[in-house]
Amino acid sequence: MTATEAIYDEETQTMAEKTVQRFMDLFHQLNTDNAQGPLLDQVYRHDMVFEDSFHRIEGLSNFKDYCESVYENLTFCEFTFHDTWISQADAMLIWTMNYGHPRLNRGKPITVEGSSHIKFDHRVYYHRDYFDGGKLLYEHVPLLGTAIQQLKKRMVK
Repeated sequence: MTATEAIYDEETQTMAEKTVQRFMDLFHQLNTDNAQGPLLDQVYRHDMVFEDSFHRIEGLSNFKDYCESVYENLTFCEFTFHDTWISQADAMLIWTMNYGHPRLNRGKPITVEGSSHIKFDHRVYYHRDYFDGGKLLYEHVPLLGTAIQQLKKRMVK
């Protein structure tokens, strides 16, 4: 590796690390009051795509609307990031989300472990979350949660 290549790799890695740090900072700050504000603009490109077990959302404007609607009924939402793997143009982040919703789990906190795969240049243009949809939502819905727990017990036998 030449000195020029080493400097380029170092600058690119620094940019990647800064992008990942902005991503993590965003999810420590995001709430219904700031979902439509400039926070998301600083992290995501306007043509971004978000996917998870329930959705595929195209465009930053649609993603802002989604975030605002998700956070609207939460009593709290906190992310703890545990590990990150960062390359020049993408990263994988392992996290735990704790949240509360008055209609789920009798309003008690819910904990979900998951990961995010992001692709970026200077801002994120692709964001895919991986998590157990049952632990996030289904298991905490009255009646449906009981049915899912019974089904899980049967699968173990």
